[in-house]
Order: sequence, then C-alpha cells, then structure tokens
Amino acid sequence: MNLPENLKYTKDHEWVRVEGDVAFVGITDFAQSELGDIVYVDIDTVDKQINQDDVFGTVEAVKTVSDLFSPLSGTVLEFNEQLENSPELVNSDPYGDGWIIKMSIDDASQVEGLLSVEGYREVIGQ
Repeated sequence: MNLPENLKYTKDHEWVRVEGDVAFVGITDFAQSELGDIVYVDIDTVDKQINQDDVFGTVEAVKTVSDLFSPLSGTVLEFNEQLENSPELVNSDPYGDGWIIKMSIDDASQVEGLLSVEGYREVIGQ
C-alpha cells in the first residue's frame, strides 16, 4: 500500500498535499483499490466555496459511485482536466497525475487536524 509520508489524510480516504496557501486533493491508493477501475470523475464545485466535509464531487467506478468529501474549507480553484479523458489516472497514479482538485485553504489550522500517515494506517487497519 503506497502511503506517502509527506501527505495528510482523512478518514474518508482523501489525501492532501499543501503547497503554500493551496492544497491538492485526491483519493488514496487504498480508496482507488477498493473502488476498482475508475471510469469517470465528476466535479461541479470549481470556483465555489466549500466547507470541510462537504461533498465536492464524485468518482464513478465500474460498479459504484462514491462521494468525495473536502478535507478543508476553501474555494475549489481547479479540476485536474487530465481526468476528463483519462480518469484511470486516479487508479494508476493517485498521488501524482491522478490528483483531483486544487483548492485554497481558508483555515490553516484545519490541516493540523488531518490524519498523519500513521493515523490513516489505523483507519484502514494496516
């Protein structure tokens, strides 16, 4: 199971990479393996203010659709447009080219409340 040490995680299986005052968000390697082959990513929150734990979109796999929950409060700045034609990047490179959104960070203290890699390992029983 690939779990980079430099990321923060949520109990809902999202990861967060903070770069200055923005955050890149995607789903974890564990989540993509549980979902199976991802065929579509639907994000309808670009340019919208969202709160921590709000649904910001969905990922659709062959047999299921799963909500994506925002790990932080902020504005969705960008959707990874590569996913429009290649949603399978979420499976093949969940922490790299498979990132889903870039968002502003309204409250930096929320980042501290996210899980470390050790905390996320406990959530998934690893």
